[in-house]
Order: sequence, then structure tokens, then C-alpha cells
Amino acid sequence: MSKTTGKAFDIKIFARLMSFTKKYRVRFIVAALSTILLAGFAVLTPVILMTAIDDFIATKNFTRLLYFTITMIVVLLIQVFFQFSFIYYANWVGQHIIRDIRAKTFRKILQFKMGYFDNSSVGKLVTRVVSDIETIANFFTQGVFMIVSDILKMIVVIIVMFYTNWKLALIALATLPVLIYATKLFQIAIKSTFQDVRNQVANLNSFVQERVTGMKIVQLFNRERIEYKNFIEINNKHKKAHVKTVWYYSIFFPIAEILSSIAIGLIVWYGGLQVVEDKAVSVGAIIGFIKMAQMLFRPLRQIADKFNQLQMGIVAGERVFNIIDTESTIDKSGTVTANNIQGTISFKDVRFSYIKGEEILKGISFNVEKGQTVAIVGATGAGKSTIINLINRFYEIDSGEISIDNIPVQDYKIASLRQKVAVVLQDVFLFSDSILNNITLNNENISLEEVKIAAKQIGIHDFIMSLPNNYHYNVKERGGMLSSGQRQLIAFLRAYVSKPSILILDEATSSVDAHSEQMIQYATDEITKNRTSIVIAHRLATIKKADMIIVMDKGRIVEKGNHTELLKKHEGYYKNLYEKQFNSETVM
Repeated sequence: MSKTTGKAFDIKIFARLMSFTKKYRVRFIVAALSTILLAGFAVLTPVILMTAIDDFIATKNFTRLLYFTITMIVVLLIQVFFQFSFIYYANWVGQHIIRDIRAKTFRKILQFKMGYFDNSSVGKLVTRVVSDIETIANFFTQGVFMIVSDILKMIVVIIVMFYTNWKLALIALATLPVLIYATKLFQIAIKSTFQDVRNQVANLNSFVQERVTGMKIVQLFNRERIEYKNFIEINNKHKKAHVKTVWYYSIFFPIAEILSSIAIGLIVWYGGLQVVEDKAVSVGAIIGFIKMAQMLFRPLRQIADKFNQLQMGIVAGERVFNIIDTESTIDKSGTVTANNIQGTISFKDVRFSYIKGEEILKGISFNVEKGQTVAIVGATGAGKSTIINLINRFYEIDSGEISIDNIPVQDYKIASLRQKVAVVLQDVFLFSDSILNNITLNNENISLEEVKIAAKQIGIHDFIMSLPNNYHYNVKERGGMLSSGQRQLIAFLRAYVSKPSILILDEATSSVDAHSEQMIQYATDEITKNRTSIVIAHRLATIKKADMIIVMDKGRIVEKGNHTELLKKHEGYYKNLYEKQFNSETVM
């Protein structure tokens, strides 16, 4: 989480955001030039008006008045053109920049270690990638360009004022220092409130995302009233953060309006006295100065508002850059391409901890030969699933060595390694897409015919064909249109068509019905043939055929052997576990 810097303007973040404009230099320059020219032509309007009034009063010449009117219309049309150019190109640059920042942020998120996601809220990450980056767009469209435009307009107005009548200019600017000071205080106060608003938006998104995802648990345990109460509390904090910004706005803008009105009143008072006394102030000058005073004070009020857009963009940029700058990626210095992996796996005194000082694996060692099926069993928390996370290099080990085909896994190019290791997890994740795309994951090298052939080989083609639109059936978010057993079957096929050298099945039959289990067992037998396989299972009956069974307890390997060998061990851990499970299933 980003911290409040205490400054109204963070130049480092500003410069970093502006560096993204280099790619779009030409359009950025067009927008900037349009801004400059717009400021110049905007000031011409009161100058022409002032000249026209004085000229008409002096000459009563309607032809000359028409000439001034036409000139003013031309100036206004030119302003419209530059206004269009400014708005279009400023927004064009802004949208392209946030596209680039969003892509860079998402690319960084894709490379994070699993440990990063273990400790990060999904809702907050979504806020960073979507909402915060959208705010950065306003940094350019409503912030930088508008502020530059307003400042240029104010400078030109002040120059014209002093050139026309320096005394009247001083009168018009009498309240300006007070307004500038009030604007400065407003900017400092509003920044911290904007950061609070962004925090509360992230908290709200995170809360809603988690509750919607876990709605089944909420309703199963009658948590609706409690969660609604929690939501009301978070929503109230979100409201309070916004109300605080409204409070500052409600103080600042009336003050700015009063000071602007006072300045116009002083112009009328002083200018009127000068006209009555027949001094060097004309009626046209008074009207022109009133118009220019409005042009001067209105942009200053807008600058305060636009500066807030700028600050919100900087606050959002701070948060997004915190993600981009986070170093939480797996070392990708490996140079070996995993093209022809045979499937030999070796763990040598491997130690690992998710949290420093709390070891999950405590020096485990084992070998898996090419084509073997090895089962890993043990109580929950014994470290079974951790082993598969390490083979895939989702996490880095603390010490020891994991090697495949006698090459340490860190020496492989990580992408090529993961192409050769397929995993079927207990909790299958399916995207809101067709069954075909969930199987191929949009890999253009895998055709529909190949998928159908593979589905027939592992016995699930008929199941898929029974669905509406068969392979093109949309399973909706997280595969909600399928049962858990059907999702498992899709996951098996997804693993099979990738033609892995090593297959890992993590609790693949732990939560399915008897019919689905039979289909999964058949699929398991098919896809593990002549392939190195690691099977993690609670149901020991499913691993009797394994070449080797590794029994784990509290992060250590306590027994090894096949099913028959382990049952012969008197008071053995596996034997005790098997008998308890067998007796339990017999009673049922």
C-alpha cells in the first residue's frame, strides 16, 4: 500500500508518468500546441470586445462594428478548432498511455511468484489494474493539459491587463494572492483525502469480490446478515472518505467565488470612478477587464479542481508503480530447454517454507524413475501438495536440490519446463469460455480433431457430446455449469492433450461421485501409461497400483514402498492409515 507523501505534488511520480508520452511524441506535441494556441486566441475575445465598444462609442460607425463582430466570430471558430484538437489528442494520448501501463502492470502480475498471490487481495489487484489505471487517464486529459492551458491563459490575461491599464490590473489582481494561498492549502489537504478514497475503493472491491466468489459458504453458514453488516461498515468508511473530499470542496469553491466577485466589484468601482472623472479608463476597458477577470479567476478555480485530478492520477500512479516495482518473480536465468525430458525426478534434502522460519518440508529426499507412478499420501498439512508446487517452480526452495533428468530445475527455461509438466488439481479452475478453449487454452497447435481423439482415448468424448454445443459448450465462470466430477474430467483432458513428460494428479478424485470416479480412474490409467506420474490421494484404494508410495508426516518422509510392502510393516503408518480408511468405507 502506498503511503501519503505529505507533499501536494510528487515530482518523481509525475516525471515517471510523463515518460510514457515519449512513444506518442507527435500527438502529444499537437495537443500541447493546441493548448498554447487555445490560450492565446481565448484572450483575443475580450480584447476585440473592448476595442469594439470603445471604437463604436467614439465613431458610431456600424460598418466598423460589423467588422469587429465578424472578427470575433472568426476568432471563436478558431478557438473551436483548437478546442477540438486539444480534447481529441489529449484523450487519445491518455487512453494509449493507460493501455500501455495496464499491459505492463498485468504482464508483471503474470510473472509474480505464487507467494505474492498468497498474501495479496484479488480485489485490490483488480482495483489497481482497472480503476487506478483509469484514474491515470484523467491525469493526462483532465490534469496536465488542462492545467497547462489554464496557466497559459492566466499568464496571457495578466500580460494583456497590464499592457492595457496597469492600475486597473493591480486592482483586478488584489485578491489573487489570497486565492493562490487558499488554493495551496486546498491542494495539500485534498491529497491525503484522495489517498484515503483510493484505499477505501480497494477495500470495498476486495470485500465484494471475496463475498461474491464465496457466496455458497456465506449462504450455507447463514452469514448473510453478518456479511451485510460488515459491508455496511466498509461502505460507510468509503462514504466518509468521499464526504471528506466534498467538505474541502464546499469550503474552497465558495471562497474562490467570493474573491472573484470582490475583484470584479473593485474593477467596476475603480473603473467607474475613473470614467466619471474622465480619467484614462474607458467603458470598453471596464467591460474588457470584467471579462478578463472572469477568465483569470475561473481558470484558477479550475486549476485547483484539475490539480486534484492530477493528484488523483499521481496517487493512482504511485499504487500501480508499487506493483510494477515489486520484485517477486521466479528466477528465470535457466538456459536449458526442456524438449526431450525422460521424466526422472530427484529430490535431495529439500527444505522449504512458505513463511520464513516455519518449515513445511524438512529435508526430504526421494527418486522417481522414468515412467514410474509414485503416490504421495499423508495427513492434511504433511507437505504433499507443496512437492508439486516445487516441481513446477511455483515457489523457490530454501535449500537442497530438485532435478529432472539429473538437471536442477532452476537450470531449465521455466516456460519450457512447465510445458512438460502437467498438473490436475483438486480444485479445477475453468474459464468462462467453451470446453474446447478450456482444454486447449487457446493453443493454436492443438486442433479440435486432436482433442476429440484424446477425449475418446481417455473415455470422456461421450460425456462432452452429451452437452449442448458439445465441445463449444460455454461452462460459464469457474465452470459453474458443470459438476465437480465433470470439471475434473475436463482437467484430465487438458493435461492429456498437452502431451506432458511428467503428470501430477493432486487429490483428483477426492470430491466426486462414484460414476465420475470410475471415469476418472479410467482416464488416470490411460494418461499415466508410459509417463512419469505423481499422484497425491486421500483415497488409498486408488493408488494400490502405484510403483512406489511415499508416506509423509509433518514435512518428513516416514515410509516408502509399494502397497504390498507397506501393508507388511507392523504398526506402519501407511498400514494404520489404510486399515482406518478401509474400515470406515466398510461401515459406510
